[in-house]
Parts: sequence; structure tokens; C-alpha cells
Amino acid sequence: MSFDYKKEYKEFYLPPKKPHLLEVPPMNYVAVRGRGNPNEAGGAYQEAIGILYAIAFTIKMSKLGSHKIEGYFDYVVPPLEGFWWQEGTDTIDYSRKEDFCFISVIRLPDFVTKEDFDWAVAEATQKKKKDFSKAEFLTVGEGLCVQCMHIGPYDEEPATIGKMQAYAEAQGCFFDHTKERLHHEIYLSDPRKAKPESLKTVIRIPVKKS
Repeated sequence: MSFDYKKEYKEFYLPPKKPHLLEVPPMNYVAVRGRGNPNEAGGAYQEAIGILYAIAFTIKMSKLGSHKIEGYFDYVVPPLEGFWWQEGTDTIDYSRKEDFCFISVIRLPDFVTKEDFDWAVAEATQKKKKDFSKAEFLTVGEGLCVQCMHIGPYDEEPATIGKMQAYAEAQGCFFDHTKERLHHEIYLSDPRKAKPESLKTVIRIPVKKS
């Protein structure tokens, strides 16, 4: 049976609908940076998603080719995630989607080295005849965060974030947005298939103790 990160690490991917604090260890990702409205057809965000999945599945399917990755085990490709911010502010204004900056990511298994990643980029480039140079191997250590499962449309996230902030403050913490510590979302639903009111999104925000 394939290793499923969502099931094996429920604390990171299947949290309760009530805010809670957790310590998030460093994780490796395939990442693509960009900016602009994520809903724009053919825009930077849509392009980033295409690059991420191409690299992620090249690594997953390496078991069928000549490139053997040391320590490889079969696994389910983890869900799409994103780090988000807007320049000049510590908050996010959902009405100004054109001002979004993002790092879209998919988690990589720990057995994937930088050398394996570079191989996957070259392999995907050769097979698909596309430019995957925007993909990067990224390690993120988030540390202490407040996390919550948001159910519903993305534009209704501010209400959930408000509850998360109130909870964090009650625990003696405050939001700690910096260039290295960003608003983080994990997308458990496919917006092309799920109804807006049924969308499941893990929201994770870095905090610091007062």
C-alpha cells in the first residue's frame, strides 16, 4: 500500500476545525514562486501548479525508469500547498487578489535529495519539452504555528483567521508574519469538483509567544 502523508501525518494535514497550536518541523518541497490573481485563467498561479505536478509525478514515477532514488518507497503525492503574502502589510486583503505573492509547493518525501530533484527537472524538461526552470528545491521550517481546518469558500477564510488570532492571543501568542514565516494553506479539495461550501483548506499561521 502506498504511503499517504495525509493519513500518516494527520496532525499536519487533517486538523480539527478548532484552532490549536503545533510545532511544525522542517520539510522539503518542490516550489514555484509568483504573484498575481490565483483565479486568472492561464496566469502565473495556474502555470505554477502545472510545473509542480509535473516535477512531483516525475519523482513518484522514477521507480519505472533507470534513475533509482536511494531509499525510495511508493507514496501518494501530497496535496497542493501555498505560502501567501502581500507586499507592505502583515495581513492579507482578499479583495486585492491581484496583489497576491505566493510560493506554491508540494511536499517531497525525505528520500528526495537536491540531486534527485535536479534530475527530475531535467527529465521533465526533456520529456515534456517545456521550461521547468522556475521549479526549486525548498526547505521550510515553520516552527510554532496556530492551525485550523477551514470549511467553505476561500473568500470566507478571514472569519476563520479571526478565530485563530483570538485563540493564539488567549494562549499568550501573537501572529508572527515575516519574510521567512508566511501564511500557509494546504488544499485538500479540488475546487474544480467540490462545491465552494464544501472546500477543505488547512490554514496555518506562524506565531510567537508574547
